[in-house]
This record gives sequence, C-alpha cells and structure tokens, in this order.
Amino acid sequence: MDENKLLQQKVSSSKRAPLKILLFFLAFGTINIIYFAQIYFQKFDRSPQEKRLFNVGEWNSTETTQDNRKGTTGTQENRKGTEKAPKDTCSPQRKFVFIKTHKTGGCTIVNIFQRYAIRHKLSALLPAAGTFFPWHYPPAKEDYIHTPDEQYDVLMNHMRYNKTWLRTKFPANTAYISVLREPSSHLKSAMNYYNLPKLMKIKSKNPVQTFLQDPWKYKDLSEAYFDFCNVTWDGTRNFLSFDLGYPTEGAEDKERARQYISELEADFTLVLLLEHLDESLVLLRRLMCWEVLDVLYDMTPKNNRNYSYKKYVPSAEELANLRRWKAVDYLLYDTFNSSLWRKIAAQGPDFYDELHYFKEVKQLVSTHCKMRGKENLKVAASKWSPQFQVDQKLCRGMKAMVPKLLATMRKSMWAATKQQKGRKIVRIQTNILRIIHGRPTHKYRTHRKK
Repeated sequence: MDENKLLQQKVSSSKRAPLKILLFFLAFGTINIIYFAQIYFQKFDRSPQEKRLFNVGEWNSTETTQDNRKGTTGTQENRKGTEKAPKDTCSPQRKFVFIKTHKTGGCTIVNIFQRYAIRHKLSALLPAAGTFFPWHYPPAKEDYIHTPDEQYDVLMNHMRYNKTWLRTKFPANTAYISVLREPSSHLKSAMNYYNLPKLMKIKSKNPVQTFLQDPWKYKDLSEAYFDFCNVTWDGTRNFLSFDLGYPTEGAEDKERARQYISELEADFTLVLLLEHLDESLVLLRRLMCWEVLDVLYDMTPKNNRNYSYKKYVPSAEELANLRRWKAVDYLLYDTFNSSLWRKIAAQGPDFYDELHYFKEVKQLVSTHCKMRGKENLKVAASKWSPQFQVDQKLCRGMKAMVPKLLATMRKSMWAATKQQKGRKIVRIQTNILRIIHGRPTHKYRTHRKK
C-alpha cells in the first residue's frame, strides 16, 4: 500500500514538473520585461506637458548641453543651455502688407499676422467696418481708419493689390506678401463659394467637370459686371491674378501678363503657396527675422467647407483646357512656385532641419491647445527660436477667427484716433447673387437696403 502511494506521488510530481518550469520562466520573463520597460520609459516619466516637450528638446542648438539634447530638462542646471537661442544677425521686419487673395487659406494666415501686430502693438491699416476693403479699387477715405500722419505699419485684409495707392501709405522698406493656391483646386473652391454654377446656369451634379469640358462655352456667362464701379470680374478664369491687380480683359494678352507678373515678382518679398504652407512659413520667418512662435498656426482649418465635387480630380484633357483658360493664373502660380523653391535652396541645408522642427512644434502646440490644460506648455529653445511658453491666451489667439482679432485691433485704433465707425462693404458673393437675379450691384450694405 505504501509503495502504491509512493508511486502515485512520483507520477503526480512528474506531471507537475513541466507546469512549474513553465510558471518559472513566465515569472522570470515578466520581471525582465517590467525591468527593461521601466528603464526604457524612464525618460518619459514626466507630466503630460513635459512628455510632449521631449522631442522638441532634441532640437536644441549646438551650445546646448548633452543632457538637454537627450531631453532631460527637469533641473535648472540642464536648462542653462536652453534659456536663450543663439543671437540673430538680423532685425525683425515689422512693416508688411499681406494681400489676402480669395479662397487660398487666407484666414489661417491672417491669424498669424493679426497676432503679430497685436503682440508688437503695430499700427494697422484697417477697414472702418467689416473684415475687408473694396476689392475692385483703392479704398475711399471713409473705408478705413486713419492715423494722424496717414502712415501705417501693416495691412492684412482682403484688398486688391494697387501699388500706387499702397506706396502712399507704407514706407519704402515695407515687405509685400501674398498667398496663392493651385489653380484647379482654387477653381473648385470659387465655384462653390461664389455660386458660379448658378451664374453660368450649370445644373449638373458636378459643375466643375461640366465646365472644364468646354470653358469657352461659358465665357459670356462667367464674366460678372459690377455696374456700380464699372468693373468686370470672372471667378472662373484669372481670379488670383485679378486679386493681385491684373485686369480681367487681359486674359488673352500673354506678353502683358508676363510683364506684369515679372513686376509682381520684383515687388513681393514672398508669395506663400497653400500647398506648401509649412515651407512657406519657415521661409517667411527667416526672411522677416521673426521667431518660430510668430508663425505658428492652429492646425484646424479656419474656413473649411464641404461640397459634393470638392475631391473631384479633373482628367488630363480637362486640366489641359483649364491651363489654356486660366493661362495667366497658371503663369502666376508657376512663377511663384519656382521662386519659392529657389529662395528655399538659397537658405542652405539646415532649412529642412528647421522645417522638421517647425512641424513638430506646430503639432505639439496644437495638441496642447486642443487639450485645454491649465498648465502652460514650455517649448525649449532651439537654434532657430528662443524658449517660449504656450498659455491659454496664446491658444485662444491661435484659434480665434479673423473678425474677433480684427475687433480687438479696431478697438485700439478707434481709441487712438477717435474715429467713428464706417459702413460695411457688400461681399462679392452677395453681389453675384444680385447679378443672378437681375438686380443692381452695390458697394455698401446701406445702399443695398435702400
């Protein structure tokens, strides 16, 4: 009997042996995983803000300590190398005119310029009412807020480029800036926003496709005549060029267009491209000798709209038709596309290091602002930027729409000039609807109401 019990115990023990071995290795492996995980994630064991700051800390300048390059920014000793960026050899340019072209992402870009003007208390040439100037001719005296000497630091609203008039308001060292958008993408946006299918009596589900099959078929319908100012405008043809001062009737004059665009290239410090906005803004920062903080923007689009044909991709034949139809706009875009990359190439190889850094900081700040945390986010200094903090005020400013910041700027201008409020300008799309319904066009809303 005892022998039988002993035999059973041996058999039972032999069955449990593999299980014990398995449990031993599982326990040993788990302990090692936890141990190495603790070592690996030790550098990330920070507050949420510090975790998001870690990658930015890697971009510190060559003078920064080794610990700072590893991201250990917790102690005062480690922060010594990151409190200040290397000294710049240029002075910030604080006189600029931004010609806000239509349907080119201008609201996002204007927010950058508005925040800069408010931060540095610059004197802005502002519309007396509304958010834009008359786009077809220079503003009349009652259309803008006046300074005593009629001299201004900045302009950043919708206004058609007029060199002669602008030179009377801004000094010779003013930087001129604008933004363009790839013409086929611009056409789709303009079609939707300005009710152009209704103007041209196109009733198909994809008016862009219908139009591009034969744009010349709609020439008499696409041209809108504004009787109150004797101006003809075509939202389908050379809209971008029109915003920059080129006349609608010059659509077929290639030599005139080349000469005018050549003059624009000489006039403008930089023309941004919406399709390459980050590259454009990094270049802008360098040319204007600004800080990275000055060109940050909220990644959420400011004025985004959805419509059925937004993602439509024209065929090769349709694009060829559009290139002939929008010949001046394509020449304009191609010219400043080449100009952008030529200027970037002249910046040297570290331009792309800064571009990578800018994208990381932009993502970091946008995420922080979206979380609406009470704690400030500290962004360490780099070779391109001094240290700065992201607080709730900055987040609100980045998220603000153009009218809100414009109201802040206008209020301070009124306080300084004691000027009365002006009359609001009628929007282009409102006048287009009036043309569609056979009604006269107007400059001011008060005229429309009468």
